[in-house]
Amino acid sequence: MCGIAGVARSEPRGVAPDMLDRMATALRHRGPDGAGRYADARVGLAHVRLSIIDVAGGAQPLGNEDGSVLIVYNGEVYNYVELQAELEAAGHRFRTRCDTEVLVHAYEQWGTAMLERLNGQFAFAIYDVRAGSVFLARDRFGVRPLCYSVVKGDLFFASEAKALFASGEVVAAPDPAGLDQVFTFWAARPPRTVFREVFALEPGCFAVWQHGVLRHGRYYELEYPEAGEESPDALMTLGELLEDSVTLRLRSDVPVGGYLSGGLDSSISCALAARGSPFSLRTFSVTFDDPRLDEGAFQQLVAGQLESCHHIQAIGSNAVVTAFPEVVRHAETPLVRTAPAPMYLLARLARQHDIKVVLTGEGADELFLGYDLFKETALRLFCLRQPQSTIRPRLFDRLYPYLDPTGRRGDFWRRSFLDAGSPDDPLFSHLPRFLLTRRIRDFYSRDLRAELRRDPLDELRESLPARFATWSPLNRAAYLEMTTLLSPYLLSAQGDRMSLAHGVEARYPFLDHRVFEFAAQLPTQSKLRGLKEKAILRRWARNLVPPAVQQRSKQPYRAPDVPAFFTPEPVDYVRDLLDEANLARTGLFEPAAVAGLVRRCRSGAALGFRESQALVAILSTELWYRQFFGED
Repeated sequence: MCGIAGVARSEPRGVAPDMLDRMATALRHRGPDGAGRYADARVGLAHVRLSIIDVAGGAQPLGNEDGSVLIVYNGEVYNYVELQAELEAAGHRFRTRCDTEVLVHAYEQWGTAMLERLNGQFAFAIYDVRAGSVFLARDRFGVRPLCYSVVKGDLFFASEAKALFASGEVVAAPDPAGLDQVFTFWAARPPRTVFREVFALEPGCFAVWQHGVLRHGRYYELEYPEAGEESPDALMTLGELLEDSVTLRLRSDVPVGGYLSGGLDSSISCALAARGSPFSLRTFSVTFDDPRLDEGAFQQLVAGQLESCHHIQAIGSNAVVTAFPEVVRHAETPLVRTAPAPMYLLARLARQHDIKVVLTGEGADELFLGYDLFKETALRLFCLRQPQSTIRPRLFDRLYPYLDPTGRRGDFWRRSFLDAGSPDDPLFSHLPRFLLTRRIRDFYSRDLRAELRRDPLDELRESLPARFATWSPLNRAAYLEMTTLLSPYLLSAQGDRMSLAHGVEARYPFLDHRVFEFAAQLPTQSKLRGLKEKAILRRWARNLVPPAVQQRSKQPYRAPDVPAFFTPEPVDYVRDLLDEANLARTGLFEPAAVAGLVRRCRSGAALGFRESQALVAILSTELWYRQFFGED
């Protein structure tokens, strides 16, 4: 795993090596093992390397035999061994053992159609010297980031926006519409980012720069061709796919560890890894002082069964507030939750134990309907079929058992689900969450409100594919979860940016596109049976993970929020950033409204999701603003 950056000029004005060096330095955390660059009159490429495959021979930029095709690449293509054999049979000759060179020859052989053959997580740029083109691409699900900007006719691209700004030619400025998306969906939706005129290449997409023009294309679409009934061999197929996915993701010249949350998904990943790894598996977990958040007992249970060398990152009272400024700097976006902070500390722990690669369970909830949001959607539809029923809404009391019972009981709470939107609305499944998050708008300043032109919910509705309406309600919900939360938030702010902050690559067995396609064609009742989530996955894992883990209900990963920032000893940066004078200077939030929120937080009266999200959003935005726009 690495960091990439580059420039493509519309005219042959040259690319200064020191500019490429600055861009690479801004990404050095992603690739602490080496650096390289290339520059000619039109194109410059920069790379920082995290050496995982062919440690000695995989330096980049890497080219073909005559240097007419050059690549900088961030990621892993897990089926590179099979692709190399196919390319060698076609006459290509290799001088390294790395997947990077496979991509160079794949481009020579198949051009942009190469993308359909890749099984992996990647973002790369290929410079075709003869054609004078730069080919940018990103993996199917957006595991690895790639952002770009066009300035005065020139293309700038990088793994992270901070490298674009380090060029000295891309100017950092906030994008109000991107911020409004964060405060609705938890993240800006590609191609938008929170920076003005900085764009994210969408998952499953590519772009070609040639003659000063950037042409976009898509090579992968999310589809949900739901079957009428489950195939008799579904369990066997699922097992074969997961075992092969993990086997491919164990390909590495360095040891592969595992993140172990104590839930079903990470337990499956780690159990399969322990079977197939040539090394003794090392597992890593976070534990919390707050028993409502802690899953330590389940983590220890699985680690004991696997006989892994288990390491724990304890999250104490000061851990989140101490790490939060660095978390925001690496995330490059405001946050509405503190959950990325423990993941940042967990990656640091893995690196301290010489682990550069970890398997993790992300993606399973989206593929196999694991979140309470999917149960909530099914219940809302069930209740709305008999709107006069007073019995059906009581089923909502079985949702969210981890919340304070006083906050999730009563007719008002139940009614909030039923009043959140019509089943005819394409965003029906997600409206309760979207509408709750966008209450952050209550704190917007007048100036920020004035700059907003479009409602992000309307923009999302307009962007949905035409086939969306033909899918079942639960598959529509799964699509929205994949595109609004998994890629831009869980895989980016909470995933890639936190792990690569410490030079640790996370790999996602459930996000093998073959596993996704298998799950997408299952009947939804194979995944959500009544109120039991991930039903088929549980059936398959019956003999793989401890019964207590296999049978337990989903507990979402959460981290301390408001109490983390309002400790008995005031935290200097929290006090300074939430000061009314500072808020007025930044100009994004209404100081008087924020002052009222802060008073409630300090007194311990701000206990609900709305105020918790608002506090984290405002604080992280002020941190982000100061870090990227030079406010001291």
